[in-house]
Amino acid sequence: MHTYRTHSCGQLRKSDASAQVRLSGWVHNRRDLGGLLFIDLRDHYGLTQLLIPKDAPFLDEMSRLPKETVIRVDGKVVERAKENVNSKLPTGEVEVIVQSFELLGPVTADGGLPFSVFPEEEVPEDTRLKYRMLDLRRTQLHANIILRSKVISSIRRRMVDLGFLEYNTPILTSSSPEGARDYLVPSRVHPGKFYALPQAPQQFKQLLMVSGFDRYFQIAPCFRDEDARADRSPGEFYQLDLEMSFVTQEDVFAAMEKLFTGLFPEFAPSKKMTSAPFPRIPYAEAMLKYGSDKPDLRIPLEIRDVTDLLGGGQIAFMAGKTVRALPVPKCADRPRKFFDTLDERAKAEGLGGLAWITVQPDSTFKGSIAKLITPEVGAKLLTQCGAGPGHAIFFAADKDVAKICKVLGGIRASLGQELGLVEPDCFKFCWIIDFPMFELDDEGKVAFSHNPFSMPQGGMKALETMNPLDIKAFQYDIVCNGVELSSGAIRNHRPDIMYKAFEIAGYGREVVDRRFGGMINAFKLGAPPHGGIAPGVDRIVMLLAEQKNIREVIAFPMNQKAQDLMMGAPSEVTEKQLRELHIRVDIREK
Repeated sequence: MHTYRTHSCGQLRKSDASAQVRLSGWVHNRRDLGGLLFIDLRDHYGLTQLLIPKDAPFLDEMSRLPKETVIRVDGKVVERAKENVNSKLPTGEVEVIVQSFELLGPVTADGGLPFSVFPEEEVPEDTRLKYRMLDLRRTQLHANIILRSKVISSIRRRMVDLGFLEYNTPILTSSSPEGARDYLVPSRVHPGKFYALPQAPQQFKQLLMVSGFDRYFQIAPCFRDEDARADRSPGEFYQLDLEMSFVTQEDVFAAMEKLFTGLFPEFAPSKKMTSAPFPRIPYAEAMLKYGSDKPDLRIPLEIRDVTDLLGGGQIAFMAGKTVRALPVPKCADRPRKFFDTLDERAKAEGLGGLAWITVQPDSTFKGSIAKLITPEVGAKLLTQCGAGPGHAIFFAADKDVAKICKVLGGIRASLGQELGLVEPDCFKFCWIIDFPMFELDDEGKVAFSHNPFSMPQGGMKALETMNPLDIKAFQYDIVCNGVELSSGAIRNHRPDIMYKAFEIAGYGREVVDRRFGGMINAFKLGAPPHGGIAPGVDRIVMLLAEQKNIREVIAFPMNQKAQDLMMGAPSEVTEKQLRELHIRVDIREK
């Protein structure tokens, strides 16, 4: 007989009746029915019910075992009586009559368990993270991590089938601007110098293309010193990093659509999925219609520009401003407090307020600006908004279009949830394309809008002849259900175009050579056109597991303050370690 087990706790079936077995696992639950003791034994694979006979010499000892104690039992498999079958368990037709047991891992923590594994009670997140090894035993979280492993295995298999090869890139590298703060690692042998943990393998994957490799991918760890969000974990995260040579953005799209239209149905077969090709939505259109560059297309609400109808001076506080409208169906009968709450929200977010009207059964208007809308304008407004009786129409007016987008985009998303408008059981994908190459910064100077290494649409001619604010980049995002899975781009592989793009943004040739010398020198040696993308693995699993918090799909995440409460990181180090690294710590108040 095997040392610890002949079967797993999820393996036994009716066909195993009469077999002698050995099981090992955790005491999941215990039920004492007056002389008959039942224990549910759990391991990674499932649960098996144990029956400890009332004449067993170890009955008293087993009846006092704390939950989560690790034990080994020997016993005989028997069928349960029909009335006792548990149809919710794969092992529910049988139980094991225990003949002997051994204590393998006692629970000896002072005060017992810090929280219950079963039943799964509410626990503060920091407590869960401090005792993550216990938290990971809970059913849903355990299943999430198993799902994550299976998703990554499927991604690897599918990428190889698409002709990609997996290559590894360095973890210790040089610091480069990627949009967030670097994590720095001091060098012992080069005093005063630092490595950086990669925010992404961006430069290395492009250098692989310059090196003659054609289709690269990697399940890559990335490190960014940035604040936590529900869909972003501080510290490290993982992405499906990929790059392709001799491609247009449509070639990248086609590869990703093959991946996702296979991957998502594999793990969520009951849900509807956007068919390929996914919708392509220009950035400007996304910001107008949805107020966001990561729109949730499950919500059937669209923002409309009504500046031509209401921004010309008919309504004083809208005069000379951009005016956007959000028509919402089945909303006209909401109480006044509903509208006042949205108005207060808009004011709190920097707008002067949120005007509104409701469309009555006879197509007349009620609401905060109903008396200011003429019948002629009202008729055009209903047509332009696609609205009718029962609708409410919300209006935002401001000279700052970005502020309007933020407020109406947020209200669109929250009303979709509150009013039950979100299409259930589906994954709605889209590509956001045609991002602006440049924008004005807070000082009114031209700056890069997104990735400075994206190829401008129109190439050198566009940079030399067009207004920089009108130039679009071959940059794209892939979005699912309002979650941005990734940004990507066709790269700027031409040194002359790169120098010119940086010149427009106020950086001289010497700055480019100093900051990105490795890349620019490589491109001078013959670089192929190339492009790629890097979907977030954590976010993919979060969608498939139907979790709202990304930490629910990561085995050992940090908390929102970038602390590992289980291992005690970050932590102080010894003076000896600091001396070896030629570092003196001088902590000052900010």
